[in-house]
Amino acid sequence: MLSEFELITRYFAGPAQSAAAGVPGVGSGVVLGPGDDCAVLAPTPGSQLAISVDSSLADVHFPADAPAAAIGHRVLAVALSDLAAMGARARWCVMAITLPEADDAWLAGFAEGFHALCRACEMILVGGDVTRGPLSVSVTVHGEFPAGQALTRGGGKAGDVLAVTGSLGGGRGGLDAWYAGERELDDPLLAAYLLPQPRLAAGEALRGLAHSAIDISDGLLVDLDHLCTASGLGAELEAADLPLSAGLVARLGEAAAREAALCGGDDYELLISLPAAQFETARQRLAAVDVPLTVIGRLRQAPGIAGVDAGLLRNGWRHFPEGAS
Repeated sequence: MLSEFELITRYFAGPAQSAAAGVPGVGSGVVLGPGDDCAVLAPTPGSQLAISVDSSLADVHFPADAPAAAIGHRVLAVALSDLAAMGARARWCVMAITLPEADDAWLAGFAEGFHALCRACEMILVGGDVTRGPLSVSVTVHGEFPAGQALTRGGGKAGDVLAVTGSLGGGRGGLDAWYAGERELDDPLLAAYLLPQPRLAAGEALRGLAHSAIDISDGLLVDLDHLCTASGLGAELEAADLPLSAGLVARLGEAAAREAALCGGDDYELLISLPAAQFETARQRLAAVDVPLTVIGRLRQAPGIAGVDAGLLRNGWRHFPEGAS
């Protein structure tokens, strides 16, 4: 069995990582990478850092028996989605992984999925930790943007239109497909759940246009509520205008598909607010990176979220629901 340090060298700091990330120090901002007590990084002059951590637990955030490569992709993608919501460019990450055992085949698949997304996002894994126990992975991502240009939840203005990237409900539909026994990742719903695509290019393109932004991880209504609270506003949704993921209605039915889009979570799309006059410019910028943008409502001065059944406002993902004991 591999020791902790052999495991790190083979899968996360050795030739596979070098091939995935390029040569540290050559335009990478990595002064000192894996192998020491800390990584040493050099942000781009004139930039500010965005840092976020996301923890994924087996059978809570992903099925423990999902393909290892999909798990490797997913644990990084959900963390990167937070950078996308801030309009940040991905730069570096560190990962702490807890494993029940050092299974070579599983680790090779996990590393393949993780490093492939690193390459796609031009991100470098610069350190981490390995321990033994129930399967879980925590990824801390570092990004940057020009100073003062971060997108935030709290910048919304009354009268802004609300818009979402991509389509909604695919995460919930994919989870349903998994539990129904679907295992082929060419199924668009299953791919949406296990292989979400962080909207990094879209987030960067929206800098200077969007007043506020958040990624949709816990469900549209829950995350819209977060945005409204931070901006001190309410919202009015046009639920009929929600862009539904392909195949969602066929799998769940019309009513359940719309509820999945509102409450299902795991979509990792961006919800933004921006002036109506800027929407077409934003749509064109996102079209250039092959990401659709759809208006679904507006922000308003009056509190609360109108346009949906009040009962749905209590749905969505929460680790610690109100009233739970």
